[in-house]
Amino acid sequence: DTTAHRLYVSRGTHVAVVDLDKDSVVGDIPSTLGVHGIALVRDLGRGYTSNGRDSTVTVFDLRTLAPVTSIKVTGRNPDAIAYEPVSQRVFTFNGGSGTTTVIDPRTGAVAGTADLGGKPEFAVADGHGRIYVNIEDKSEVVALDARTLAVQKRWSLAPCEEPSGLAIDRAQRRLFSVCGNGVMAVSDADSGRVLATLPIGAGVDGAAFDPATRLAFSSNGEGTLTVVREQSPDSFKVIATVPTQRGGRTVALDERTHRIYTVAAQFGPPPAPTADRPHPRPAIIPGSVVLVVLAR
Repeated sequence: DTTAHRLYVSRGTHVAVVDLDKDSVVGDIPSTLGVHGIALVRDLGRGYTSNGRDSTVTVFDLRTLAPVTSIKVTGRNPDAIAYEPVSQRVFTFNGGSGTTTVIDPRTGAVAGTADLGGKPEFAVADGHGRIYVNIEDKSEVVALDARTLAVQKRWSLAPCEEPSGLAIDRAQRRLFSVCGNGVMAVSDADSGRVLATLPIGAGVDGAAFDPATRLAFSSNGEGTLTVVREQSPDSFKVIATVPTQRGGRTVALDERTHRIYTVAAQFGPPPAPTADRPHPRPAIIPGSVVLVVLAR
């Protein structure tokens, strides 16, 4: 939140709120089970979290951080969440059902559902009424009309596989999809043409683009940040691989300060497999979660 100088950090069952001027935790939003993303609607003074475990959205007050209400989404496991300013709607992208749920933030009512034809990951709005979504299991991008909910276009990102994080250069109409097979695919938001594929680190989840510096970023779980320079609208180059911390897969950019944020932790051994969880993830070591800050 560049206006309030706050960073919202998803913590599994709650959201920690960090004051970026003081570098300290100043609040907490509770009872967000399986929280993935956070979207802000500053005009209404409201924030929205996508809670994958119980398929809800928590609405909270941006000033007090107090929960206001909970909205049940129409799909399963809402992951990414975004506010689209032209339609003035909040969209959740539901990984368990391949859909997007549309919420009217003024009423809190579900305003519609659209089938995306695959498992959605991150999404970005272009500021002109269109939303772009990475489709992980199809290795595609879908362009969605935010007002009519019609899928206007879809295209392959090959050779990218399993795209997750997505960022946009709104001025040049370029999309940056980061992919599970170690590449960043840059595509034209209008034609869908893939303009470049660039090598990135392993274990990626998040992407960001800084319009002032024309740098794109890939946050890699191996413990690196890949930095790509947009030399021109059709020319891109990897200029740096910056160490972060192992596990730092997500990313947030503060366009005011040009700082990059990622969250990492240390993990213990995984628990024993069970019938319900044949491939359990290792548990986070208590007290080991850190916010990694990168500045030029």
